[in-house]
Amino acid sequence: MTLSIYIDFKNPASYLALNPTCALLRRLDIEARWLPFHTNEETVPERKAEETRGDSHRRVRALARRRTHLLYAQVQGLEMQFRTDPGSTEACLAALAFLTEGLSEDPARFIRAAFTAYWLQGADLDDPATVAALWAEHVPGHKLELQQGRAALARIREDAIAHKVFHAPTYLLGDQLFLGREHLPWIEKLLRQPVQD
Repeated sequence: MTLSIYIDFKNPASYLALNPTCALLRRLDIEARWLPFHTNEETVPERKAEETRGDSHRRVRALARRRTHLLYAQVQGLEMQFRTDPGSTEACLAALAFLTEGLSEDPARFIRAAFTAYWLQGADLDDPATVAALWAEHVPGHKLELQQGRAALARIREDAIAHKVFHAPTYLLGDQLFLGREHLPWIEKLLRQPVQD
């Protein structure tokens, strides 16, 4: 069975899933398909002078989610710098789509570099020049074709939606869908099972 992993570079849960997922792949000595998936990331709402109960609830929940992400980042020894506006990572997702569909290169170096650029350096991953610089350093010897990448990104998204993917990180194993890195032990158990004829 092929393991497909849908990620977005601006998605904090995808960033936190990277190290545990790579560790799983190393343990099992397998490769996975890393696929781009655009997510809509919420921001922490500003406190209003007069908040409704709903306003307070949304703000407090968003703050709690952010604190949880930061706690897990600390456990992994990672740094995370949240932005007021998460921005877009569309160009970088298109680059990953081009890498996944068009080349036989292992995308791990590029993926790690893109996460680092976003979460530690504040890089604009929708800026073609920024993405081209990341590409040149981490996918040497191959020209980045962003237009082809954007077309591939649209195809991957269409296929993801057909498989009921709606957020990231999502793991697709056979016809089974798992949302979030908390399912990695279960995924590992399934991958260790002998293949049945």
